Amino acid sequence: MALILHAGKTNKNSFKTLIAAEYSGIDVKLADNFEMGVSNKTPKFLKMTPIGKVPVLETPDGSIFESNAIARYVTRLKADNPLYGSSPYECALIEQWIDFASLEIDANIISWFRPRMGRSVYLPPAEEATIAALKRALGSLNTHLASSTYLVGHSVTLADIVMTMNLFLGFTHLMTKSFTSEFPHVERSHPSQKKLNQRPRMNQKKKSRKKLRKSLQNPKAEAAEEEEAPKPKPKNPLDLLPPSKMILDDWKRLYSNTKTNFREVAIKGFWDMYDPEGYSLWFCDYKYDEENTVSFVTLNKVGGFLQRMDLARKYAFGKMLVIGSEPPFKVKGLWLFRGQEIPQFVIDECYDMELYEWKKVDISDEAQKERVNQMIEDFEPFEGEPLLDAKCFK
Repeated sequence: MALILHAGKTNKNSFKTLIAAEYSGIDVKLADNFEMGVSNKTPKFLKMTPIGKVPVLETPDGSIFESNAIARYVTRLKADNPLYGSSPYECALIEQWIDFASLEIDANIISWFRPRMGRSVYLPPAEEATIAALKRALGSLNTHLASSTYLVGHSVTLADIVMTMNLFLGFTHLMTKSFTSEFPHVERSHPSQKKLNQRPRMNQKKKSRKKLRKSLQNPKAEAAEEEEAPKPKPKNPLDLLPPSKMILDDWKRLYSNTKTNFREVAIKGFWDMYDPEGYSLWFCDYKYDEENTVSFVTLNKVGGFLQRMDLARKYAFGKMLVIGSEPPFKVKGLWLFRGQEIPQFVIDECYDMELYEWKKVDISDEAQKERVNQMIEDFEPFEGEPLLDAKCFK
């Protein structure tokens, strides 16, 4: 019986096993047509794991669940596998770092990620504590990697594979460049850095696993190549767009300095300045308004979003409205971006973007244009409801 791994095609935990199998020469096949939320709820699947978690591995002796246990099993199928070290001491160190990757890295990244994706209640104090714990763990990992290419010994072990996959979610969805720059040895020296910062779209083709394996095996060589031929920092694509008649700073000054007759001065000035070829307007609506049951939490959530949007300050202007006199509060926004689309670097770096539905404003529609006016001037009542607060990004 072949080893069959039941998991979705983008499950980072399944890649612990697939990469370990690739190193070890063990044939592991993904189950056909696995669909998360469907396949893992069937009676057959629930016999293999008590609570329907994935991944699950089918073996000739029975099933195994929990991703680290599966990766360990596959690794141990090869006698004297170097992925498990060359001595009892190295084996213990590998287990140590696997536990560290799970308890200190993965657990905190998941705790940070789930509320941001609307999968649990968002509480700013809890998020702050989670980020602090993650930074403490990354600091320890950074110190270790300052003098070590690999977590254990002088070659890739299962600890490196597990750590790489446990960092994946953080690098692709949460941690911005400014965040990871505090941990340069994790970002630059650890084998995960090159692949994670490129935000790969993992797939199940064997060549993808081989590519990651090659990177894990020789990160120093890749780093040396990059150091020998440093590339100039690429310009922001928005700086390469044709010049626009709209000077964003002029609009921001007009907005800030208009204290009276706002509609006649600032709003009229905005449309006089607006360049539909060089800029675009976007409405955004928070996807999880039903969770906005506490006013100060909702306001903090919006404030955090605006702080993380700081990387776009040169190219954007925004208004965020918190609407309603009683919970749940609605969060809606208006954004002006350079160019005709939402800048890709904003989508990549600011994870809050995924929490909103985005719709491009049709300025030929007078109703939408009037909605833009009302959002800019904090018109109240807005769509029939009072404003709890209005925040500006400028």
